[in-house]
Amino acid sequence: MQISKLLIIGVLLAFPGLALAGVAPDGVPETSTWYFHADFDQMRTSDGGKHLYSWLQREVFEDVHEDAGIDLDKEADTVTAFSDEESGAVVLIDGKFSQDSKDKLLAIAAGAESLETFEHKGKTFYFVQGDDHGHGDHGGSININSFENGVYFTFALKNRILATSTREKIESLLASNGKVPARKTANGTLMVLSAEKSLIQAGMKADQIENDGDGGWQSNILRNTEQVAVLVADVAGKIAVETQLIAKQPEMAESLASIVRGLISLTMFSDDMDPEISEFLRGTSVGVDGSKLKISVSVDPEMLIAALED
Repeated sequence: MQISKLLIIGVLLAFPGLALAGVAPDGVPETSTWYFHADFDQMRTSDGGKHLYSWLQREVFEDVHEDAGIDLDKEADTVTAFSDEESGAVVLIDGKFSQDSKDKLLAIAAGAESLETFEHKGKTFYFVQGDDHGHGDHGGSININSFENGVYFTFALKNRILATSTREKIESLLASNGKVPARKTANGTLMVLSAEKSLIQAGMKADQIENDGDGGWQSNILRNTEQVAVLVADVAGKIAVETQLIAKQPEMAESLASIVRGLISLTMFSDDMDPEISEFLRGTSVGVDGSKLKISVSVDPEMLIAALED
């Protein structure tokens, strides 16, 4: 994700109703180098989240249905993905999936370069491998290349589709019925932001973010950052967006805050800026707490959707 997009999508707000806690999304181990969690069920039922969910239906789910015939918007409740250096990437999609959807996914896999069937402790799983289409050449993209050598996946767990990049990991999760070891301590682990009505959570170590190597403000921010975390939550019907960056040193956090404030000012007063995005940026706050840079905003859902669509 482009750092500039993070500025538009948002960042951290000292909003009274946003009760933060150092609790990870279910199933994200403390050894993760990056994670992503989206709660579609919360989006469907919360006042502000409904607007974001409608946008996902138009921009994502309709394309999935058109390409694969699968109704993710009706069947998927949450998506959790994470990766660590030893076990590679894991993706868990929770929901009540029809046999028809499972059959279609398996048919798509059968059209790949190779498809193999395995069994572990009485549970069936598959390995599919196809052409590596690469990961794009855009600066700021998340470096998730763990599936470039193929993916193991299974429907054997109740109300869950599981995919991993290694056989060892999928067999381990099948043996534990999909349960991932709980986080024991927050010390030295990936920062996780949480709220009562979290819609989207993501975090990563800075070395997991690729940049184009051409210098500029984006490279300067990444070069001086150790971790990034993002939270999108429903707070009293509004969308609170929060980002925290942990800098390598406190003075770097202050410098990064100055860069971000300057970027917001330059962008907000640009003649080419749409009014919705300008209003969005006007409500953004930037603060520093030691080595932690905090950026936050709370907006009406309609304004956020307008900013995303622009």
